[in-house]
Amino acid sequence: MSDDPSRVQEFFTARAADWDTRFPDDGPAYAAGVAELGLRTGDSVLDAGCGTGRALPALRAAVGTSGVVLGADLTPAMLTAAVAAGRDSAGALLLADVSRLPVRDGALDAVFGAGLISHLPQPAENLHELARVVRPGGRLALFHPIGRAALAARQGRQMTPGDLRAEDNLRPLLAGSGWRMVSYVDEDARFLALAVREG
Repeated sequence: MSDDPSRVQEFFTARAADWDTRFPDDGPAYAAGVAELGLRTGDSVLDAGCGTGRALPALRAAVGTSGVVLGADLTPAMLTAAVAAGRDSAGALLLADVSRLPVRDGALDAVFGAGLISHLPQPAENLHELARVVRPGGRLALFHPIGRAALAARQGRQMTPGDLRAEDNLRPLLAGSGWRMVSYVDEDARFLALAVREG
């Protein structure tokens, strides 16, 4: 699925209406992942591939009313679900592809990406685009509310050596895209890779 944006969009369109009810207990994990970004009042942050906007309230709480929160997603149905859940009050929603973000160079302090990495059509190029919109020293959080092994078990599949989220694969991928990985956690209860935008 990761090689074709239209297939990604089709996948999420079919699941948008009941996405939140399928995973009702993920809220605290999202809040904890957002907390790891170290956002400050007044910061500007993008939730890349925001889906139904589950991270937006935590991002808004972190940056306060003076901060900027953007949620970008490729799938209109996911953004519709975010609005239906009232999460558009926490941030501006953009129908946008992470390969071409309508954001100026260096405009953001951070990017949060929940479940993003496995759905990127061109991971190196897409991570480079995320780096483009973040100032030097800004941060990236690649997050999932459960770890790689737990997710594979949930999906009834085996983990593979080619998994982009494996540390040995992700670290050089980030390094080649303008990021330096600073921490990596892959445990049953969460996946979180933090990176800093290189100067």
